[in-house]
Amino acid sequence: MAKVRRERVGELEVVITGGSDGVGGGNGPLLVLLHGFGAPGTDLVGLSSMLSAPAGTRFAFPAAPLSLSSVPELGFGMMDARAWWLIDIERIQAQLQAGRVDRVATEVPAGLAAARDKLNQTLDELERGLGVPAGQTVLGGFSQGAMLSTDVMLRSGRELAGVVLWSGTIIAESEWRPLLPKVANLPVLQSHGVMDPLLPFEQAERLRDHLSGAGAKLDFVAFRGGHEIPELVLDKTSAFLKRVLLT
Repeated sequence: MAKVRRERVGELEVVITGGSDGVGGGNGPLLVLLHGFGAPGTDLVGLSSMLSAPAGTRFAFPAAPLSLSSVPELGFGMMDARAWWLIDIERIQAQLQAGRVDRVATEVPAGLAAARDKLNQTLDELERGLGVPAGQTVLGGFSQGAMLSTDVMLRSGRELAGVVLWSGTIIAESEWRPLLPKVANLPVLQSHGVMDPLLPFEQAERLRDHLSGAGAKLDFVAFRGGHEIPELVLDKTSAFLKRVLLT
């Protein structure tokens, strides 16, 4: 099992691994991965040993700020379930089943701005504290983590080496659309299962079309599966990291 260290960075708890000493040392690039809704903060940590990134790459896994353990109606019980913002899953599923996909795509979640602010502060402190070379951070995530990564990519003006979007979707479309020119020439890897029961593939295609139309250097990986990160996607992500990060 890979060595890790845990520390509070900004307002978020973060697991850090990789680098020259196994716990974030050295001067290599940084990969920051955000977990999805309802997952524990450590959900993606194991991917650090499954992804093939350039030597010296540091990995950081922030835990979302909201605990769902105290929201019994969501059904998460005592599990260390967390969220970047609260989601009314039943309402969203009802809208999708009724064909009201535009409503889902245009909705701006109430907690999105707060999550973005917290993540940007953590990213600033991670890059400064780890001494990450300018422009050598890759930001990404799964599901809700991918949505927040997209939002930060568009709104923050942060210099990124690339962005990884696993099984995300489009939200805040009316606010995102004017910001799309920011992704011109930015490397982006987007993956989605064609049988995803939670976030329809058609909505991933909608996001894909926005990104490619704005000139992003987009790798779109469709796979025959559901709401997941299969081996194919990990292989494509490894190749993406080797291409966009310093070697």
